Amino acid sequence: MTEHTVKAFAEELEQLSAAIAEMGGLVEKELSDAISALARRDTVLAEATISTDARIDEMERQIEARVVRLLALRQPMGVDLRDTVSALKIAGELERAGDLAKNLAKRSLVLAREQPNRMVKSLERIGRLALSQLKAVLDAYVARDAKAAVEVWRRDEEIDELYNSLFREFLTYMMEDPRTISVCTHLLFIAKNMERIGDHATNIAENLHFVVTGSYISRERPKGDTTSTTTIAFGGKSGA
Repeated sequence: MTEHTVKAFAEELEQLSAAIAEMGGLVEKELSDAISALARRDTVLAEATISTDARIDEMERQIEARVVRLLALRQPMGVDLRDTVSALKIAGELERAGDLAKNLAKRSLVLAREQPNRMVKSLERIGRLALSQLKAVLDAYVARDAKAAVEVWRRDEEIDELYNSLFREFLTYMMEDPRTISVCTHLLFIAKNMERIGDHATNIAENLHFVVTGSYISRERPKGDTTSTTTIAFGGKSGA
């Protein structure tokens, strides 16, 4: 390739990375706003958060078009190929994280119609953890920091463990007082959405590590979500 072609290709890769960073920033804000809307029972903010998702979807489509164009016209190799293909994967992870944040905002609208419930406070910590993971992996992506990506990958278990704790807590409330079942069901879905956002941040970390090093993180992925194997027994005392 000529010097001009090489320079043009490098600029296109930089623009692609910038588009990923911009999309990630929008998802990060969407999640932050969804958490705030839930905590403050702010229906206006929740509605605005939901409407943000259409922009995220459009950005994913634009990034996909960029990647296809680069692959067709530039035929990248080595680290450039990894960077290009991983951008497509990372955009997909961000889009799905955005969908989860949108769903969180939708459920906050339902909860805002209910009486204020102290159990909502229990969700703020896991939400902030998921937000912290997302921010950390996006910072790592911008810096092309494989070490920081591994740190994000390792911390996923912390979110899983907190989700397990919330799962047990909400089940206990439902068993003790059936009147809480409706609210707790929404809270469980919200907690699961937050846990899944943490998973998407971890997926991005794995992709970033591959981009920078050319190899996948070799150790078994830490996974602490045990709720799928939890036995649920609703029972009561027999009465006369």
